[in-house]
Amino acid sequence: MLGEYPIKGRRAADISASVEAAVAAGELAPGQLLPPMRELATALGVNPNTVAAAYRTLRERGVIETDGRRGSRVRSKPATTGREFLRVEVPEGVRDAAAGNPDTALLPPLASAFAWAAAQGDREPVLYGHAPLEPELARLARAELDADGVPAGPVAVASGSLDAIERVLAAHLRPGDTVAVEDPGWGSLLDLVPALGLRPVPVGVDDDGPLPEQVRRALEAGARALIVTDRAQNPTGAAVSAARARALRAVLRAHPGTVLVEDDHGHGIVDLPLHPLAGVTRHWAFVRSVAKAYGPDLRFAVLTGDEVTLDRVRGRQRLGPGWVSRITQRAVLRLWADGAVDARAVAEAYGSRRDALITALAARGVEARGRSGMNVWIPVPDETGAVARLLQAGWAVAPGARFRIEAPPGIRITVSTLGSEEVAPLADAVASAVRVGGARGYV
Repeated sequence: MLGEYPIKGRRAADISASVEAAVAAGELAPGQLLPPMRELATALGVNPNTVAAAYRTLRERGVIETDGRRGSRVRSKPATTGREFLRVEVPEGVRDAAAGNPDTALLPPLASAFAWAAAQGDREPVLYGHAPLEPELARLARAELDADGVPAGPVAVASGSLDAIERVLAAHLRPGDTVAVEDPGWGSLLDLVPALGLRPVPVGVDDDGPLPEQVRRALEAGARALIVTDRAQNPTGAAVSAARARALRAVLRAHPGTVLVEDDHGHGIVDLPLHPLAGVTRHWAFVRSVAKAYGPDLRFAVLTGDEVTLDRVRGRQRLGPGWVSRITQRAVLRLWADGAVDARAVAEAYGSRRDALITALAARGVEARGRSGMNVWIPVPDETGAVARLLQAGWAVAPGARFRIEAPPGIRITVSTLGSEEVAPLADAVASAVRVGGARGYV
């Protein structure tokens, strides 16, 4: 069953380490079946409970998965294979349309806001035991959430949206639980879920958000949590429409025990209305980062949710970092109060660049998606070939493998800094790249 590789060890920790080392070295292939626990216990001369503990550790670390009587096997995408390594190195002279960064020309200057926040800190230093949340920031954040129809709930802050999502999942789920995730979806999130020992279940996405029937199947199959991007979904640009929100709320209403996590990825950079799903399940969280509108290095996100979820998140946060810097909170508050970002103008800038590329691609017979945000998703028949051909033509784009579980191949192009004079050359290069190999659906 295991070829020439013998599992070793007499303690649970040694057995699990042996298997994990073999997976990392490629000696145990993804999908490879492990021996039944009693069989391995006999071969190693240990108690079956020792092997059971080893397998439990491997499941919690996302190395293996167990499917009842079908046994345990190496995960097809073990958590040790980070998607961050699936990126294109951009050579000198090649235009970078892969990074996913905002246009720095649309980000506000931070110096004066941080100077003001630091001066406040000099006058009133924040010390151990002080409140972790800036009261005025919480008030303004809650007022915006109220205006957008997000249900009432306490407010907390975290070090970015991924930090907030991790804390919410950890507050409710145990290793081995399944989480329904968008596919294609945010690569960092698709890495985080198995790294927490959780099992991602892919759910398809169209321009209006997650497909309700696939969400229903995932929840009926036992998924304990659902993560949804409300606007500017990465990588497809999907935004949950009013009709889709009604359909998804109906599905969630039938599964009130689901932990719902909403990531408003497009807050501050899109002009489409928000249609939140929160409020139909017992436990939920709604997350807003300032990264795309105010700057990724702020590492700052606001979250709200039900009382139990927020209490658990804040309690665990106190035992780790303690709080998010009040200086940073005050700086963000100052940026908000000063109206440092014109959200309408930013949305218009990204929208015009995105629409220009999609229109140019359509004129060349190439399908593309991008309802909101700063990215365009293009289905391709040969992902690796398309990325390589575009690189040769002077364009670096993101391979779809960074964002997919079971979804068909594609590439992601970030249009945040795309100049009007670059649209036609890029569209020509993409059309040429996807036509190679007789891809009749794209010509």
